[in-house]
Formats: sequence, C-alpha cells, structure tokens
Amino acid sequence: MDWLTDNKIPVGDVAETIFEGLERNGRVVFDAIADGLEAMIDAFLWLMQTPHPFIVICVFVAITWALQRNWKTCALIALGFLFILNQDYWEETTESLTLVLSACIVCMGVGVPIGIAAAHRPRLYAWMRPVLDLMQTLPTFVYLIPAIVFFGIGMVPGLIATVIFVLPAPIRLTHLGVSSTPTALLEAADAFGATARQKLWKVELPSALPQIMAGLNQTIMLSLSMVVIAALVGADGLGVPVVRALNTVDTAKGFESGLIIVVVAIMLDRMLRVGANGGDKR
Repeated sequence: MDWLTDNKIPVGDVAETIFEGLERNGRVVFDAIADGLEAMIDAFLWLMQTPHPFIVICVFVAITWALQRNWKTCALIALGFLFILNQDYWEETTESLTLVLSACIVCMGVGVPIGIAAAHRPRLYAWMRPVLDLMQTLPTFVYLIPAIVFFGIGMVPGLIATVIFVLPAPIRLTHLGVSSTPTALLEAADAFGATARQKLWKVELPSALPQIMAGLNQTIMLSLSMVVIAALVGADGLGVPVVRALNTVDTAKGFESGLIIVVVAIMLDRMLRVGANGGDKR
C-alpha cells in the first residue's frame, strides 16, 4: 500500500496555500469584517451589561409576552434569569447571549436571501447542497483554524466559526418554506397581476414564515451549542468556565456552567418556539 500513500492527494497542502494567499491578499477585507463584527458585539454587550440585571430581565420577559402571550412562559423566563443570577453567571450569560444574537443577525441576514434565491433557482440549490453538507458535517474544530488565521483570538473568530457552522440551517429552512408555497396561491397572485416582488413579499414569505422562524430557532440553538468551542479561540461566555472546569477537573464548576447553558437554551427555545404564540396554554 506504500505506492498509494506515496502518491497522496495534496488536500491539506492546497488548503494551506489557499489560506495563506487569502491572508496575504485579503487582510484589508478581513480587518474590515472584524471591525464591523466587533462593533456589533460591543453594542450588544453594552446593552446587556450596562443596565441593572433586573431591567434586562424585564425586557426579555416583555419580549416573551409580546411573542407568546403566555404568562407561564414569561414566568419561566423570569425564573431562569433569576437562577442564573443566583449562580453568579450573569456576566458569562450576557456574553454568550451576545454571541448568539450576533450569530443570528449574520446568519439570518445572509441565510434568508440565499434561501430565497435557491428556492427560485433549483440549479443553484443543487450546486449549493454539497457545500451546505460540508459546512454542517465538517468537524467544528476545523473552523477554528482559519478563524484564528484570519481574525486572531477573541469573540470575532468565535462568531465566525459559529456562523459557518450555523448558516446552513436558515438557508435550508428558508428554501424549504419558499419552495413549498402552495401552487394555488401563486396562481391566484399571477391572476391578479402581481409582480415577482409582490409575490415574494405578499405570498411566498408569509407562507414560508413558519419555516423561517424554525430556521431562527435552529440558528439560536446551534449557536448556543458552539459557546464551548468558541471559548477555545478566546471568545468570552459560558464556554470559558466549562473549559476551565475541564482543565482542572472541577466537577462542581463544570456542572454549574453546563446547567446554565441548558437553562439558557430552554429559555430561548420557549421564547421563540414556532406556533407557541396566540395564547397557547401549553
């Protein structure tokens, strides 16, 4: 078998050459992206860490009521945040929420338009499908290498790695929602003389809204699952105490921080659960 390994396909060497070329020639672009993302992260951190924690909790409860119209869900959100305060993980939680919210803005802002374009162009989606599969199946630690090379250490490379891992979810679900628009609705819109833009905004997007919201929910959950991995490249948040607990074999700290991540995931899921609005009494 030596003849086979001696003629190894230079996959790694090609990838390294590409990354080195991008680093040399795209430094200005990467710096601009890093500055923009860092400004967004700093804005979210300021919004969640400057006010008193009780004010932030009230804002989240109010958002939950506006979305769900369910006092039980609001009580769950309030109790979850109070538990976080009780365990003294407020700062780490706000940092993780900042990473999640930033990832949501980037992923939905990029993923929804791409999903719409893919739904209108089947050949484009056929070309994109293997790329999306690669983005979701490639080990997440691999994303950290180019993120460090291009953006250094900190919240920005953690956000970039999170976006690469999460982006396929809103693209796929938006594509599913738009492409599943009932034919009868499209024919009715054509009969009334609707333009392509009018069909998109008044027929396809309203019909696809449940799938788009499901994409948002998946974006949040997948982003939250990346907080520990993002901590390995210097991103602040709940992943930091988990990594420290792992390095020091601290069972108490590891269980505490892990439980806080679970609590945050449950709260965000209940806040944005599709179909849970309208006075649902679950």
